[in-house]
Amino acid sequence: MSAAYCFLYRICIISIATLTCLQPLNSQSFDQANIILIVVDDLGWKDLGFMGSRYYETPHLDRLSLQSTVFTQAYAAAANCAPSRACMMTGMNTPRHGIYTVSPSDRGDARTRKLVAIKNTRDLAEDYITLAEILQQKGYTTATMGKWHLSPDPTTQGFDLNIGGNRRGHPKSYFSPFQNPNIADGPEGEYLTDRLTTEAISFVEENQKRPFFLYLPYFTIHTPLQGTPRLVEKYRNKGTIDGQGRNPNYGAMVERMDQNLGKIIKTVQKLDLENTILIFTSDNGALAYLSRQYPLRAGKGSYYEGGIRVPLLFHHFGGKWAAKIKDTQVSNLDFMPTILDLVGASHPKANELDGLSLVPLLEGKKSLKKRPQFWHFPIYLQAYRKGEDGSRDPLFRTRPGSVLRYGDWKLHEYFEDGSLELYNLKKDPEESTNLVHQKKKKTQQLHQILIDWRSTTQAPIPKQLNPQYDPTFQSN
Repeated sequence: MSAAYCFLYRICIISIATLTCLQPLNSQSFDQANIILIVVDDLGWKDLGFMGSRYYETPHLDRLSLQSTVFTQAYAAAANCAPSRACMMTGMNTPRHGIYTVSPSDRGDARTRKLVAIKNTRDLAEDYITLAEILQQKGYTTATMGKWHLSPDPTTQGFDLNIGGNRRGHPKSYFSPFQNPNIADGPEGEYLTDRLTTEAISFVEENQKRPFFLYLPYFTIHTPLQGTPRLVEKYRNKGTIDGQGRNPNYGAMVERMDQNLGKIIKTVQKLDLENTILIFTSDNGALAYLSRQYPLRAGKGSYYEGGIRVPLLFHHFGGKWAAKIKDTQVSNLDFMPTILDLVGASHPKANELDGLSLVPLLEGKKSLKKRPQFWHFPIYLQAYRKGEDGSRDPLFRTRPGSVLRYGDWKLHEYFEDGSLELYNLKKDPEESTNLVHQKKKKTQQLHQILIDWRSTTQAPIPKQLNPQYDPTFQSN
């Protein structure tokens, strides 16, 4: 966000908190609270009005943000769909479950890959405990509506009801007939985002007398980019602002998502379900060639900030949390311990969770201890459009490596050549000036933390040379 925008936003937050006199409440008061977790697919960190976009129109989310805890430095635990969702659902980082990407892990031309990538795990094994399973055991009715992408059937992993979820990472069509075996076709031309919202509202209405967990992972705004005609025409006439607006369908899909979120909010308010917590986020960054996230670099699939930083807000409909902005570094690995803390549930293997409860931040009691954030991606992920992804080289969004963020510092390590990149994100959020040679002591310190973490988690590192690699071809 710009400095001016942040200042005005903070004034609004302070004013609302003062006028409503909201007081922190002990987390035990949230026992049996309803949980609505909304995850938008491929939504960028700055693709919303309250996050600084001057292009996309998201009035419902903007209003909700003024009554919520907004995290400006929130991260996905991975830069693309399946691994991010596996981390979020289990509370475990990628080396623990082995889902590093959307299979296969050796994407891109074989002649451009120096190493043999670590084999990817496609499905989340059923012996991993999901958030839905724990809530189900606590007496919650659970439903997932939209993109699952972790296995053939989410009902074997804690969900009582599944609408639309399977292995598929994107819809064949956003308009009915949907060609999805897990959602019945509606009237011809029915819009998928609208349909999922209708199903979600029915679920909330039917379960208003009992605690429920609604996981609503909209397919939008993943490709194929298909907006509703009236909104597409609106965005076609808007031009571009700050590198956003390159495709009118993208803008139309963002606004339609916001309209549908408004329907969810209205339903919860109409039913007077005050003990309901809504969490809103994205699974990873936006596609860089479609929607820039300035000043953040790159986009989906990259481990520069534009690929992993995401919008995030927590809202309690009963007003138990004072509205506030937090610049604490958090990630979707924190969702599991936070929700379990709020509803008074426990994880049988809590020592394997890689996140922390955010309840102290939500209740305004104290800050979290300073901690490192880790990402590990021993795989290859090819460029969407050569030279348009903002990545390290024009051929790949991701080459094998690991990343650490600790305080203001961020360290990248690449396994092909052992190179390191060090950035001070406070001074250089666009990750443009590599400080490895200027800050040798800091580089060594952070690199050792990263090495130790990989050892602790037994993170695999690709070392076998790829016999098909051709350095001459790569340089062409």
